[in-house]
Amino acid sequence: MSEFTPDGRPVGPATWAGFLAMCAGMFMAVLDIQIVASSLPDIERGLDIPTNLLSWVQTAYLIAEVIAIPLTGWLTRLLSLRGLFVVAVLGFTAASLGCALVHGFGPFIALRAVQGFCGGSMIPTVFTSVFLMFPRRSQAKATAIVGVVAMLAPTLGPTLGGYITETYSWHWLFLINVGPGLIVAVLAFRLLKHERPAWDLLARLDYRSLFLLAVFLGSLELVLKEGPKRNWSDGVVLALIAICLATGMSFIRRSLRQPDPLVDLRLLQELRFAAGCLFSFILGMGLYGSVYLLPLFLSFVRQHTALEIGRIMLVTGAAQLLAAPFAAWLERRSDCRLLTGVGYAMFALGMIVNGFATYETDFDGLFWPQVLRGVAMMLCILPTTTLALAAQLASHMAEASGLFNLMRNLGGAIGIALIDTVLELRPSVHVATFVERLQAGDPRAALAVGLPTDRFHNVPLGPVDEATKAVVAPLVERAAAVASFNEAWLLVGILFAASLLLLFLLGPAVAAERSPTGPEPDASLPR
Repeated sequence: MSEFTPDGRPVGPATWAGFLAMCAGMFMAVLDIQIVASSLPDIERGLDIPTNLLSWVQTAYLIAEVIAIPLTGWLTRLLSLRGLFVVAVLGFTAASLGCALVHGFGPFIALRAVQGFCGGSMIPTVFTSVFLMFPRRSQAKATAIVGVVAMLAPTLGPTLGGYITETYSWHWLFLINVGPGLIVAVLAFRLLKHERPAWDLLARLDYRSLFLLAVFLGSLELVLKEGPKRNWSDGVVLALIAICLATGMSFIRRSLRQPDPLVDLRLLQELRFAAGCLFSFILGMGLYGSVYLLPLFLSFVRQHTALEIGRIMLVTGAAQLLAAPFAAWLERRSDCRLLTGVGYAMFALGMIVNGFATYETDFDGLFWPQVLRGVAMMLCILPTTTLALAAQLASHMAEASGLFNLMRNLGGAIGIALIDTVLELRPSVHVATFVERLQAGDPRAALAVGLPTDRFHNVPLGPVDEATKAVVAPLVERAAAVASFNEAWLLVGILFAASLLLLFLLGPAVAAERSPTGPEPDASLPR
């Protein structure tokens, strides 16, 4: 049976080829967030970056990305879907080449920001294309492909980055983008639908809203980055919080009053879209939180190399790939609420099980929680994407996709900030608790620390000599770290489980959003 896009064009191999080219560009953009994570020390030495500024290699990318994502609706109307994607891919590719060739810290960070902005522009356009390029019966398959790309790239990033740096040099973390980037740009230009740019929108751009949005999101990222390090009470953090709140409230008030706002926040008045965005926020916490926590645990507690960590984490990626076709099949035949509930419950369980690790937990103990999370990711992203975007008019699709993706990234940023807070504040508390319990002769504390239990009989120990303290201290610190990691896993897992309460806010008629006979939305982009 022939298939047609919502605006009546036939869907053929060229349509799918153009879509897959867009997915490849999105893969590069998402991958570049994580690919440098395991190679930061090499970049530090190569560019002579001060250690206290090294985190800006990641922060510059993330701030620029999170600013770009909500702007994609306006940018899509300005440049068209094809125009925005091609410009973003070329900008990302050029910035990647620049990152590999520059020698100074300042130019490198500026180019990372360009990478982030262009990458942030690409991601929502791919989600938008699912609903503009395919009929409803094919949208589940296309969404599954996007979901695999969005979830697999963060999992593979640290592994691929470690392998490239160990085998070649850190410069190739960026040079590998150049060839694929040029190919993707050519394919997208040739295969995507041509539409005229709406240059008149430049004259009507709300520059005050643009300034408020950039300052709000930039200061929010800085708050989430610096807050855990400074115990949330430093003067710099408090000043950033004040700036963030002031600009955020002003942006929201201005956006709700403008007839043609830069970001249409009124889309959140629709219950299903708002619920889909909240689920996307929680998914971001779990996705980026788990990809952040697991390598830290394996590196700090288990002392694995970047390549060994990557091999262990491939379990999640393999589970995602195997689950994708089944999840797409289920998504076309199931109530969105039921599939969302199953997916988020599985993901919560995968996080909570990790919250009972010991210092000996390794591949075997991490295998099934990773399988649960890998399978659950596809059952989370497919129905929530349908929930948020399937019923949107095409004229609002780009704005809706931008907000939906922004919520996932903000969820990731806030989730990592919560995790950093736990890992920053809790170890010292656990160290004091373990020392107290050991001095009281608690055999369970001795077992948790890794000491022989034959001397511990719930009877207070006598004075401990300095040599014994020197041997026991690192074991206590390791046990405290494991306890802190467990608390972080449990915190995010419980938040995931609590998100299931959102399902009760949705009405019963959420199934069959993609009925093949249902009405198609108008596919014109300008409004």
